[in-house]
Amino acid sequence: MPPLSGLNTGDLWVFEVVALLELDLSFFMIAAPAVVFAGISKGGFGSGAAFAAASILALTLPPGLALGVMLPLLMLMDVASLRPYWGKWRWHESRLLILGGIPGVALGAGLFSIVNDDVFRVLIGVISVAFVIWTQLTARGWVNISAGDAPDWQGGLAGFAAGFTSFVSHAGGPPAAVYLLSRGVNKTEYQACTVVVFWAINIAKFIPYAFLGMFTLETGLANLALAPFALLGTWIGVRAHHLVPERIFFAFTYVILMITGIKLIFDGLT
Repeated sequence: MPPLSGLNTGDLWVFEVVALLELDLSFFMIAAPAVVFAGISKGGFGSGAAFAAASILALTLPPGLALGVMLPLLMLMDVASLRPYWGKWRWHESRLLILGGIPGVALGAGLFSIVNDDVFRVLIGVISVAFVIWTQLTARGWVNISAGDAPDWQGGLAGFAAGFTSFVSHAGGPPAAVYLLSRGVNKTEYQACTVVVFWAINIAKFIPYAFLGMFTLETGLANLALAPFALLGTWIGVRAHHLVPERIFFAFTYVILMITGIKLIFDGLT
């Protein structure tokens, strides 16, 4: 590599690109399959496990940059999965979750501006582990979510929790799932609701992410390189929605999230 002194602006840009590709090849080897996995979840399995990609990236990047890398990719996945599920959502439930999600995003932005990376490593790790525990409790019937007419305030509260956890870890799926399942939605309605809700919440997150410096030249270049993997994963997810048992997909997810979450908690505390 030539010394930085004496390089013009164009040369500096090329230098940064080459340095990124040389120094972070291992990052892309981890990120590419993680993004495909996220796309599969977003496209066909209720978005519940898409945040696993952000947790994995937080092992190799500062949490803010990991979240910044994933947000544009998640927004791309949202757009790619809107058409197959267009109009299949329940608008009343979706609207309540979106309206509640906006102040949740604002709270997440306020917290991010005053805490350090280790706090967010612990938060992402705790949310990852809690997601696995919650799904196992419901799967075994130890926590029952009965279908019924949940009041509107519960939808707003679930949206607030979804907006906050989505901002700090892209993990808004569980709070939204609790509310949607309590409303007795079917599999396709559930998937369609999560698509439109997190499409709106992710748009709301974009501006504070930008102001907080979570987008950089490096995250932009990573987005360009990873965009095809995001689209590939979404395409697979849409087609697997009616073909692949969720149990198989999420069993793999739980193992990844538990290991990743424990590692992030350990890193953040030590």
